[in-house]
Amino acid sequence: MHFDLTKIAASDAYKLLVSTVVPRPIALATTADRDGRVNAAPFSFFNAVSSVPPVVVLGISPGVNGGDGYKDTERNIRDTGEFVVNLVDEALAERMNICAVDFPNEVAELDMAKLTPVPSAELRPPRIKEAPVSFECRRITGLSLGPRSVLEVGRVIHIHIRDDLVDPNRFYVATEKMRLIGRMHGRGWYARTTDLFLMDRLSREDWDTGKR
Repeated sequence: MHFDLTKIAASDAYKLLVSTVVPRPIALATTADRDGRVNAAPFSFFNAVSSVPPVVVLGISPGVNGGDGYKDTERNIRDTGEFVVNLVDEALAERMNICAVDFPNEVAELDMAKLTPVPSAELRPPRIKEAPVSFECRRITGLSLGPRSVLEVGRVIHIHIRDDLVDPNRFYVATEKMRLIGRMHGRGWYARTTDLFLMDRLSREDWDTGKR
């Protein structure tokens, strides 16, 4: 079945996109406005896109709060140039979901979700104590994708990993122990990352000698 996205409703195109690009990692982003008020919101249009330099991106859709139509996260990143990405494991899933509620601006999502803000190493927005991994990010640029829809590009300047998940001498992360979740299709479907299989990458020599 072929779909011409220029000829169907944006809502229908959205359903096709998010039902096929799965699973998507989840960023529980924390930002702070110019007055220091902290906002926390989850985003599944998120990924790492470069290692040298280390770069992550957030795809931020139009918001409902605020007079300019931007989400608080976008407004704060634009104003301060800083954000923290906190990864979401199974233990954080329900509290992450609370942070997605469209609370009034004066309501702190972290308080409502009973999550603990702790100081970042360098940036003003806090990281979340309960998160297994947090990335402190400084904005590189924001790319406008449409009316109030923005791709925020950030350079990772600090990584915080829970002590039991990393061997600092070898820079080895026990990824399988993180139990991260991913976003799937529809309004409420998620995936666990505990069902793994191993497939080694083939070298040209492997291919030429028939090791495949």
